[in-house]
Amino acid sequence: MSANTASTPAGNQSGSGFRIPRVPFWAQIVAGLALGVLLGWLARSQDIGWLKDTLDQVGSIFVQLLKLAVAPLVFFAILVSITNLRKVDNAARLATRTLLWFMITSLIAVVLGLVIGLLTDPGAGTGLTPKDGQKPENAGSWIDFLTGIVPTDVITPFTELEVLQIVFMAAVAGIAALKLGDRAKPILALSESVLELLQKALWWVIRLAPVGTVGLIGFAIADYGWDLLGKYATFTADVYIGCALVLFGVYPLLLATVAKVNPVQFFKGAWPAIQLAFVSRSSVGTMPVTQKVTERLGVPKDYTSFAVPFGATTKMDGCAAIYPALAAIFIAQIFDVQLGIQDYLLIAFVSVVGSAATAGLTGATVMLTLTLSTLGLPLEGVGLLMAIDPILDMMRTATNVAGQALVPVIVAAREEILDRDAYNTATSSPIDDLDTDGDAVESGQKAAVPVPA
Repeated sequence: MSANTASTPAGNQSGSGFRIPRVPFWAQIVAGLALGVLLGWLARSQDIGWLKDTLDQVGSIFVQLLKLAVAPLVFFAILVSITNLRKVDNAARLATRTLLWFMITSLIAVVLGLVIGLLTDPGAGTGLTPKDGQKPENAGSWIDFLTGIVPTDVITPFTELEVLQIVFMAAVAGIAALKLGDRAKPILALSESVLELLQKALWWVIRLAPVGTVGLIGFAIADYGWDLLGKYATFTADVYIGCALVLFGVYPLLLATVAKVNPVQFFKGAWPAIQLAFVSRSSVGTMPVTQKVTERLGVPKDYTSFAVPFGATTKMDGCAAIYPALAAIFIAQIFDVQLGIQDYLLIAFVSVVGSAATAGLTGATVMLTLTLSTLGLPLEGVGLLMAIDPILDMMRTATNVAGQALVPVIVAAREEILDRDAYNTATSSPIDDLDTDGDAVESGQKAAVPVPA
């Protein structure tokens, strides 16, 4: 390296002056959380309407920017991920094992959610009544779920953000491209370029996460206040405890016993994706980061490029397993409906089979309505939980994303394609040290920009 490109430690004086020390992304997120809570409390306690509206707008714009990239990102990510399987040995076996472990971990999560709900009675003593509920505008049923997979045209799924239909079209296009072979190479090259472009654009949105955090958390506090949390204290605690047990109990146990790797190393490598998921509340929005950290954990890139996009749209241990199990028990208690063993089996079945209905977007309303309609519970119960949903969704999504990184590690380890040296040396380098070019650069060791002589 020439003298022109020699790196200069942050904060030291050089020929180009002083460099401002970089603030780690996790510190930016924490600062955003703290500032959001403070501004939200101020807006509510002092009844500052303009501040509440500003927080709402900031949070809404951040979520909207994430959603803006969802439709094309999902389409091209699924298409490219399916075609990338041609580069992987035993592709069908890997895909089957991946789906199997998605189902196994979802089953474990839903059983844990049911046990916690039965032990704690989250709907008891809340003071809520059926009159407090409100039927959601969009409800899910098995008929809607099955018929809704196939779109009526190719435009509406993108304009209406019907992610499940987008996944269907992308899967069909990907399989067709595999069948065409060399004749599909121009389309595949274009798709890969578009996917990289979308990931780069989404990366800029991700950098705004600390600002979005201020708005999302601030508005939640300003709008709902702490009094509302009191009514849902047991239910909120159940969701957070259930997700934490899966995240820090079940997952490490599977890593240690099934994959036979160090669980601490997993969290060191995957932490950037988990923390972003907590803030953004979007598995799809976090997908580029999830893919990068999974590669950093030693999972082959060709397999990761299939497993992570697939998981981001179908693997939801928080939103589609723990949450609907607890919510069903909560709503049944509010509406004084007795659930039997067959109902609990149905909850487990819906969670394992129907998790694709959540589609990786913020919130889990469709999955909840699917569960309630299967059990015959009043859909008005969904309205009871909408107010508290943003608070719950942070922990649910963090659990989702951790599971989306976990399963590729387990499958790769079981299939002996995991780079264990890379896994054992994975670091928790800040998220802003990752980039969409496929490289993870350690903090403080980035190549310096050449300084003109």
